Amino acid sequence: MKVKVIPVLEDNYMYLVIEEHTREAVAVDVAVPKRVRAAFGRREHSCGPRHRRPRPSVRTPRGSPDYAAEAHPLPGALCTRAWRPNTGSHLDHLHLPNSHPFQLLEIVGREGVSLTTVLTTHHHWDHAQGNTELVRLLPGLVVLGADERICALTRRLAHGEELRFGAIHVRCLLTPGHTSGHMSYFLWEDECLDPPAVFSGDALSVAGCGSRLETTAQQMYHSLVETLGTLPPETKVFCGHEHTLGNLEFAQKVEPCNNHVKAKLSWAKKRDEDDVPTVPSTLGEELLYNPFLRVAEEPVCKFTGKVAPAEVLEVLCRERASFEQAAEPLQPQARALLALQWGLLSMPRPK
Repeated sequence: MKVKVIPVLEDNYMYLVIEEHTREAVAVDVAVPKRVRAAFGRREHSCGPRHRRPRPSVRTPRGSPDYAAEAHPLPGALCTRAWRPNTGSHLDHLHLPNSHPFQLLEIVGREGVSLTTVLTTHHHWDHAQGNTELVRLLPGLVVLGADERICALTRRLAHGEELRFGAIHVRCLLTPGHTSGHMSYFLWEDECLDPPAVFSGDALSVAGCGSRLETTAQQMYHSLVETLGTLPPETKVFCGHEHTLGNLEFAQKVEPCNNHVKAKLSWAKKRDEDDVPTVPSTLGEELLYNPFLRVAEEPVCKFTGKVAPAEVLEVLCRERASFEQAAEPLQPQARALLALQWGLLSMPRPK
């Protein structure tokens, strides 16, 4: 199994998963096709504190052992990096202008694979709006998800349902919290020493989780701790956004004496300087520094003043929202312009 990490929009990730024997490919969370990076500000369906500032291009890190060779970015480029589970290393760069599905198809063409399916974690535009254009370009493409609100949905999935793409197994895990119909996807291969992977969208991110928008704290606790938190610790976590720095800064506020948080924050700052993705992490790592998975730990309970795990989680979500707003306030005029640029608002029709 080969995973290509594709940064799009301001801080989103979409993914291309390749079955290397059959050369079948599955795309995860095909985002809105109009923009690579935003000019400023925080998006409406943010999944946590965002630290990274948008840049006009993607810099290739020099001397990094994770990269086989340097590539030269184009202005406003889209950078994709491939990851192999057995080494955890990034193997190549592709720099392609814009984030239109044509560029996703160009990646598919360069890889020599057949894109058959789109797995969508949830209905928000920055994870699903590219589906419509992609289906138009690839008749017969199957779009799967758990929410009827997902663009171009072909079939609605159920919790626990299993799919198969060549040697790749996919278990569908309903993880409500960020949205009521959020689905995460757990992937593994039979008779393979490579670790499994979970594509968690906005349910779980590196050191954080998505904002609770449509469900109760108890439902969100079940999704994070009892569903995702019980996957094998070696599971690679591929999340929907690059919010790692902000998430870790909040985690440090929650647990200032947690050495795992300190070490991960130092590592993430270096990745940010080199403009290198912080995905994937592993579930085992998340259990050491992600406060939203550590709701039963004494320092996290002390920070929230609560004991019951769902109540701890509810306070964490509220405190994280305040932390995010204090770190990066956005004026209403800027938010409205940003929404207009991304197509969330329509231009008034001339009278």
